[in-house]
Amino acid sequence: MGTLGFFLTSAGFIVGSYFLVLDKVAVHWPGFVLGMAIGVSGIVVLRLNAHKEKTQASRLVEDVAVLEESLKRIVENIIKLESQKDTINVYDLGKWIDEKFPEDIECFVNARESITYAYSLPDYAAVMNPFAAGERHLNRVWSCSVDGYVDEAHEYIARSREQFLIAREKLTALGQTKTA
Repeated sequence: MGTLGFFLTSAGFIVGSYFLVLDKVAVHWPGFVLGMAIGVSGIVVLRLNAHKEKTQASRLVEDVAVLEESLKRIVENIIKLESQKDTINVYDLGKWIDEKFPEDIECFVNARESITYAYSLPDYAAVMNPFAAGERHLNRVWSCSVDGYVDEAHEYIARSREQFLIAREKLTALGQTKTA
């Protein structure tokens, strides 16, 4: 179905472009509109196919597992960072963050839309609001590290931990209500 969508989109826009430049003075509107209609129908087929793939049950189960696992590792790492913050040079906090967090944050962000399909849009917001706040606070820690602001970096580590814990609680609660 994806191949058909790409073919229709390409063919439609090629046909539309052909009728657009067929005459130097005027546009051959019926041919142009036909080409654009074919192209738009290809886009519709691609969108429907993408939606179908995202909502497939097995994909949702995989994505929810990815969300839970990556958020679990993020929380473990932020707790570890908080427990070691006094022993890490403030200028090394940014390096520590760069080593421990990007992969898990990227995995979480790539799978986040499955929350909407598996649960609901309000559930998505309930998880993503604290997750985004935790990520912003973690970015603030990184910035403080670069600038050498020890106290502020330590404060934002705690804030980040708090927000990631809330996000994990919300996600865990969703999983429990779904299985109950």
